[in-house]
Amino acid sequence: MTPARTHHHAEVDAPRIRDDMTVEVALSLMAGARVDHLVLCDGDDQSTGLVTLARLTGLRNAPTYTDRVRVRDVPQG
Repeated sequence: MTPARTHHHAEVDAPRIRDDMTVEVALSLMAGARVDHLVLCDGDDQSTGLVTLARLTGLRNAPTYTDRVRVRDVPQG
């Protein structure tokens, strides 16, 4: 049985991206890296949280979505 992954371990394992990246680019990066989440970083390269593939995909499928939406604009929930 594999131990549950903690938030800290998820941050160590996931690629880090700047929060000003577009959702489209983040999804492309996730596909290329074969990961289901990314660590968000601010302009000072400080971790500000995680964003998941499910959240980004859900946002992209919303009727109000445009290709200019930035990852930092993704509602956290």
